[in-house]
Amino acid sequence: MILTVYFSFEATSKKDRGTNMIKTYIYSEKENKIIKNIDITKEKQYLTNTTDLIWVDLFDTSLEELKTVGEIFDFHPLAMEDCLQYTLRSKVDQYPNHSFFIFHATIYNEEKEEEFIIHPLNIFLGKNYVVTVHQERINAIGKAVNKVLSDSHIMKKGSDYLLYSLLDEIVDEYFPILSRLSERIDELEDEMYIHPAQEISEEFLALKRTIVLFRRVIRPKKQIFTSISNRRLLTVREEHIPYFMDLVDHLERISDSLEVYRDLVSGAMDTYFSLVSARTNNTMKSLTIITVMTAIIAAITGFFGMNVPLPYQDSPVMTVVIFIVLASIPILVWGVSTYKNRR
Repeated sequence: MILTVYFSFEATSKKDRGTNMIKTYIYSEKENKIIKNIDITKEKQYLTNTTDLIWVDLFDTSLEELKTVGEIFDFHPLAMEDCLQYTLRSKVDQYPNHSFFIFHATIYNEEKEEEFIIHPLNIFLGKNYVVTVHQERINAIGKAVNKVLSDSHIMKKGSDYLLYSLLDEIVDEYFPILSRLSERIDELEDEMYIHPAQEISEEFLALKRTIVLFRRVIRPKKQIFTSISNRRLLTVREEHIPYFMDLVDHLERISDSLEVYRDLVSGAMDTYFSLVSARTNNTMKSLTIITVMTAIIAAITGFFGMNVPLPYQDSPVMTVVIFIVLASIPILVWGVSTYKNRR
């Protein structure tokens, strides 16, 4: 059966941290049903029965609370310390009676200043238990719980399959982010030809940071689960290996897509800066032409403005001639510069 336990600890610090929740789901093959509200102190009796499977989820927990659960399952102290430290590095550590994973759930909101948020998920995997520890709410955990409560066969297949179910929910949430990143790249590529502005360069830089951070999350995970086939880091049942290989396939697809996106963004940024440079050069050419025009006109008017006698200075026809010359200079300079640019 699956037994579900809800209880809370009092915060040990003076700062109000709110109510911390520990939820327990216990599957017993004998009764094959779901029962809720079981005392945490009774978990040890289920651990002794290898046909039962326990899933404990700890949310926003302190070290003291974690130790309480750690004593029941005999967790290694180093693994428990890792649970309370924020890290972007995924890993798996092997201990005598359990494995310890660090995986990551993600939240993507491009409207916020910190648009890509990463929440570590710590997982203890034993022969007949799975313990998940996280400091932030993770949507994938809620989805996995709903699946477990609606289909007890998930836990009936063992702790390794339950681990797969949890990780599969997390990986599935990567794909909508991937799709949105692709859409943003297309939007920015179209926008940079129409309305080049400083905001576009900032968007490109923010997008590139997100892709780089996403790659840092994905790449170590591939290595962890690729090793399942040769059993170097994690041992799973033979019949469950294809499920984990499917996870590897998803992670490889995401990783390959991020590589492509990174190249696209880099190429788009190069093109954008080339466009900006070309527009700047055109502006400088126009300013240079105007400067040449005004310089010639200023030289002519300055010459005739000198207080010295000049030929035909008393003739009214000379005024018309000077005006025609001054008016023709901009046309002549513009025509010469246009002709050279065409060549």
